[in-house]
Amino acid sequence: MTAALLSASPATTAPLLVELFTEELPPKALARLGEAFAEGVADGLRSRGLAAADARVERFATPRRLAVRVHDVLSQAPDRQVEQKGPSVKVGLDANGMPTQALLKWAERQGASLDRLERASDGKQDCFWYRSTAPGDILEAAIVAIIETALGRLPIPKVMQYQLADGQTTVGFVRPAHGLVVLHGDRVVPATVLGVHAGSITHGHRFQSPGALELPDALSYESVLRERGRVLASFDARRARIASLLRERAAGLGASIGEGDTVEALLDEVTALVEWPAVYVGEFESEFLQVPPECLILTMRTNQKYFPLFDASGKLLPKFLLVSNMEVDDPSFIVDGNQRVVRPRLADARFFFEQDLKVTLESRVPRLASVVYHARLGSQGERVERVRAIARAIAGMLGADAALADRAALLAKTDLLTGMVGEFPELQGIMGAYYARHDGEPEEVAVAIREHYQPRFAGDALPSQRTGLVLAMADKLETLAGLFGIGQLPTGDKDPFALRRHALGLIRMLVEAKLALSLDALLRCAFASFGDKVSDARDTLAGFIHDRLAGWLREGGFSAQEVAAVVDQRPDDLSEVPARLQAVRAFSALPEAEALAAANKRIGNILRKAEGAGEAVRFDAALLAEPAELALAETIATLAPKVDDAMRAADYGAALALMAQARGPVDSFFDQVMVMADDPAVRANRLALLSTLRGLMNRVADISRLSV
Repeated sequence: MTAALLSASPATTAPLLVELFTEELPPKALARLGEAFAEGVADGLRSRGLAAADARVERFATPRRLAVRVHDVLSQAPDRQVEQKGPSVKVGLDANGMPTQALLKWAERQGASLDRLERASDGKQDCFWYRSTAPGDILEAAIVAIIETALGRLPIPKVMQYQLADGQTTVGFVRPAHGLVVLHGDRVVPATVLGVHAGSITHGHRFQSPGALELPDALSYESVLRERGRVLASFDARRARIASLLRERAAGLGASIGEGDTVEALLDEVTALVEWPAVYVGEFESEFLQVPPECLILTMRTNQKYFPLFDASGKLLPKFLLVSNMEVDDPSFIVDGNQRVVRPRLADARFFFEQDLKVTLESRVPRLASVVYHARLGSQGERVERVRAIARAIAGMLGADAALADRAALLAKTDLLTGMVGEFPELQGIMGAYYARHDGEPEEVAVAIREHYQPRFAGDALPSQRTGLVLAMADKLETLAGLFGIGQLPTGDKDPFALRRHALGLIRMLVEAKLALSLDALLRCAFASFGDKVSDARDTLAGFIHDRLAGWLREGGFSAQEVAAVVDQRPDDLSEVPARLQAVRAFSALPEAEALAAANKRIGNILRKAEGAGEAVRFDAALLAEPAELALAETIATLAPKVDDAMRAADYGAALALMAQARGPVDSFFDQVMVMADDPAVRANRLALLSTLRGLMNRVADISRLSV
């Protein structure tokens, strides 16, 4: 059925299809563009009352189109009640009860006669109101603005400016647009967007379809493209199809395509490159397997968009799967072409590897002096010396092998000068480990070189050995200290040097590897390695690290109050933080917890307000007279050694649980004792008593933070 022009029919409800047909869209952005376009159009319809809030929305995206179908769209939205608030009655009427000029002019602006105005309260005073009925938006009149608003909000990587066919008009979009479909049921909604007029014509596969395809209605969109156009319009359906084909082909070869974020990202990318996917098997010569597999995998995935194949043990096979946009009976020409393309890539990788092996890592060290690290922080050579100094210091703190740490730090950055890393920067560290083994370096040094960038992202593994941990911490500390020392701090969502990631990596190593190291000592040696090249920003950096720690712990499931109780004390040994948090959580469940937390908060407030409060190191028992203060002093004397023992044993749960015994004496003290006594000596002594109590209560955490 040929689509007809939309006629005015306020009562009609039908699915609405909007498709923008373009030149090839950027593949890495296609999924986001498709989602944003669909939601933008749907939101525009909802906001105008043309679609319900729960209307079904289907999104489509292929390399050459963005489309959306919204179900149950009205051709005209229902009329809506409009309520306008006018002047207050006091302003609108004069002393004689006659309309003032303010009221008359306001009514004129509304197009309302005075007898149409109502009086009602706005919650504070009586006002004049004008209530009217406004006609609902018409789809035909609103659709262009809806589409243009949706396009304007797309996360476009880079806008392309191009001229329309008239040779004069310039428009901007991610890629030139060549077609527009706007179908409400079986009717075309007149619209012009980006210089393209709406119709019912879409386009199929570039090579395997008749080309232009007429859509009889909005619901037939996928079926027409699939059956006549050889296009799977749904991004999600196409992705699922590709994943299924890849796994079937791999399983048939007794292989797998691997797992992980890299594979998922590649699957997204190839989905954005094809409209009618087919999967074929390619091969390469086994001699290339002499090259480290990471090199071959990277070049196949990154440069060629192939899926390398692995055997059951995870070993790379001399085969790969390619996702083609052409399904043909004889794919030999497609496979042969791709095999011819990949061979030079693999040959380049082999050449770089073989050439790199001719020069040892140690012999490359002097050349680091000519590689700029940062204009204000010097060369990579200078940086290496700083990392070495920090690594030796950390090794000494941990009782690790300082010589191994120093050797790993010396060689860790040398692979930046190799041909392989120059071609594939993602392989830094990885190639250094291969070259270190070839040079006969100790295995622990090679592993440390490979892992010293870890953890690189949330969920990434920590370095697996002690030397690697030392080097990774030294590397991150040098970066943090140097950039904080020259004032290059992250601002808002901008963090060009990934300092948040470096801080979180340091935190994870200290906490998850249970490294009982002083944060202050680590920062001290990091800044010392720079000499007078940078300012001492230890306090600022420590605060930054504690802020990252707090966020990480909240993401891990601890409440804001629990985290504040521990982290706001700025603990120096981060490895103890999880145990302290668990102790705080257990303490919070005790019936005495809330009362003690409130008392602790009250004590803190009293001490802050009292000038010179608690300055005495110890309270004087001879000045205690009231039974309640004597009882509290006795409780402190009883609990203090027990808390000391628990703290020495790192039994933080027991240390906090002991404080439950103090609830009764604390309550009695506040009920019966006047802290701010007239006698200065008595007042100071009672403040010192409270200061001692608060110090005892907060040995594990600041429990006042738990007070609701």
